[in-house]
Amino acid sequence: KAVVSTQSTGYLGWLARCYIMNRKPRLAWELYLKQETSSESFSLLQLIANDCYKMGQFYYSAKAFDVLERLDPNPEYWEGKRGACIGLFQQIIAGHEPRETLREILAILRNTGNAQVDYIIRIMKKWAKDNRVSVT
Repeated sequence: KAVVSTQSTGYLGWLARCYIMNRKPRLAWELYLKQETSSESFSLLQLIANDCYKMGQFYYSAKAFDVLERLDPNPEYWEGKRGACIGLFQQIIAGHEPRETLREILAILRNTGNAQVDYIIRIMKKWAKDNRVSVT
C-alpha cells in the first residue's frame, strides 16, 4: 500500500468518494484518520460528511459532522450532524443498523451546545427504554 500522506489531496478525495459510493465508508473514514490536521484534512472531512449523508451512510456522516462542528461552529455542521444522527436512529428502528449504535449517537449528540439536542436525546432515550436497549 502507498503511504497516504504522500498522496495528493485530489487523489485522496476521489479515493474517499469511491469508497463511499461503493458502500465502504469506514475506509474513507480511515483515510481521514491518517491525515495530519490541515486544510486538506478539513476538506476531506467535509467530503466524507456530505457524501456519506447523500448515500445514507449516516454513522460516518454523523462522526464527520461532529468533528467539523467541533473545529468550526458553523450552524450547517450542526444541521448535518442532527440529520445524520436522526437518519441513523431511523435505520436502527428499522433494523438496518445495530441497536448498540444508539449509544454512540447519544455521545455524538452530547458534543453539541445546541438547545435542540436535549429534545432529540429525550426521544431517543425513551425509544431505547421502551425497546429495552441499554444506552448507559
